[in-house]
Amino acid sequence: MRPVDTSKSRVLKFSSDENLRRRFMIVDKDIPGNLRWGKLLEELDKLAEDIALEYVHRINENAKVVTAAIDDIMLRTPVDIHRDLNLHARINYVGRTSMEVGIRVDQDGEEGDSLASCYFTMVARLEKDGKAKSLPIDPLEYEDELEKKRYESAIARRKEYRNQMDALQQPPSKEEYAMLRNIHQAQEEPGFDGLLAGDLVRGNWERMFPEHENVPKKIFGGYVIRRAFELAMMHAEEITPNRPVFVRVNRINFYNPVRIGDKLDFTSRITYTGNTSLSIEISIERISHDQVVRALSNVCTFTFVNVDEEMNPKPVPEIYPTTYAEDERYLKAHRRRLEYKKWRERTQG
Repeated sequence: MRPVDTSKSRVLKFSSDENLRRRFMIVDKDIPGNLRWGKLLEELDKLAEDIALEYVHRINENAKVVTAAIDDIMLRTPVDIHRDLNLHARINYVGRTSMEVGIRVDQDGEEGDSLASCYFTMVARLEKDGKAKSLPIDPLEYEDELEKKRYESAIARRKEYRNQMDALQQPPSKEEYAMLRNIHQAQEEPGFDGLLAGDLVRGNWERMFPEHENVPKKIFGGYVIRRAFELAMMHAEEITPNRPVFVRVNRINFYNPVRIGDKLDFTSRITYTGNTSLSIEISIERISHDQVVRALSNVCTFTFVNVDEEMNPKPVPEIYPTTYAEDERYLKAHRRRLEYKKWRERTQG
């Protein structure tokens, strides 16, 4: 079986379905980029699950798939909510028990505007006697050059992610140390009234009910990510003088499954601000219904840019980390920002 044989497309008919368009709007106004990206993330995760599930059912009809990770999603062009949105998905790579599902998001038009590329890592699972284990799956056959290129890109993304994690753990360089030192010295100045990172933490609780179920007794990961994104967006609105718009979802790892009855403890932190952008980290902890189990479910990082009514970037206030943990989050976000700027230069150059 080749990757092309796994292809699946969906169209969100915003141009003709008013009710659908309204469900995906941020506000009931005609503004640029008026799309609920959190809801779209939920839709994308479901599409990735469906395409992966079809593949593993060829091996075992009782198999399930779960989302293990969402790779970086970088928005190239804002969505026009009045035009249809196309989601084109296929499996790019199959490992021993996991697969990468790539999804291209674009809109109708003469040039077929490409808005974003998304990559979901799905893992095949099989439950027996109440216990889940990974299920080995058959590999794909990569025949033409494009299929081989996408396969190699998937391998490269895995390697790049590991390299990025290693780089983020490196101690501060001389320049980074000077940056952090200046930030702390500024807090010692008389009359300092800057925004402290420690004051920019918000929390939220939510109970998981049967209506959120996906595979038996497990909660749909796309729903959890949507809620995290919506909380991040509302948090961003607290310090953006104009309007925050989404530009990037950093890689999201799914550490522990969430079950019916669990409470989810969402903690949102504004960890970094650049000239016009801000980084928000959401950690999600699941607490079992009997209060016995507490485990980290997800850590999500979202990047927003403050824009005016014409989508022109505008300044955001600077934030100041104080503790070691805040310094670490600030520095990691700073490094991701520099990485993002390099990516923009490559793609727009």
